[in-house]
Amino acid sequence: MFDAFGAAVADWSQVIAVISALSMFVGAIAAIGQRNIKRLMAYSSIAHMGFALMGLAAGTEAGVKAMLIYMAVYVVMNVGTFAFILSMEKDGAPATDIDTLNLYAKKEPIKALAMLVLLFSLAGVPPMLGFFAKYGVLLAAVNADMVLLAVAGAVASVIGAFYYLRIVYFMYFGAETDGLETRMVPAQWVLLMASAIVMVAGVVNLLGIEGAAALAAEVLVR
Repeated sequence: MFDAFGAAVADWSQVIAVISALSMFVGAIAAIGQRNIKRLMAYSSIAHMGFALMGLAAGTEAGVKAMLIYMAVYVVMNVGTFAFILSMEKDGAPATDIDTLNLYAKKEPIKALAMLVLLFSLAGVPPMLGFFAKYGVLLAAVNADMVLLAVAGAVASVIGAFYYLRIVYFMYFGAETDGLETRMVPAQWVLLMASAIVMVAGVVNLLGIEGAAALAAEVLVR
């Protein structure tokens, strides 16, 4: 966008802003009624791409930097989340219904805690790294005088928090059901734990990628 249409930022940024807002709300609202955790995460990814596009819509170097940081954080969150989802089994068969997570924390407290951290980060709950990534794109939109887009993002974030926190509720306070099994291969366990740790420890220096994102943004926008 900047290389080919850098002289018309004011024109295309409005189009990107509309796509961003639609993505955030379509993804967030569509995910609310999902019981299949894979489908829920698929719709939530649409919402997250809407947040990432908010940085591009700002049409500024700071916006591009925020977008790149957001994408990096989102990838890490998703790697851990899907490492867990792909390990879900019930009666020897793959399980995808979120109801199977009822009281999972009683059986696997460490894995449940790791998922809690990742889900809080996906929802943008402070002090998880996902909150700072989301704050960055919202701030970029505000600084680019796209206050309405930022407000839309805040509303969409609240909507999205519902279905993430609902999964946490099931894991810790759900009804008694047949136990869910999560037989993880070592690689899955490492990815789950490492990504959860990054979501907490990464708040210190944003995964160390802030400088790289700033340099990349400077080159792209130039």
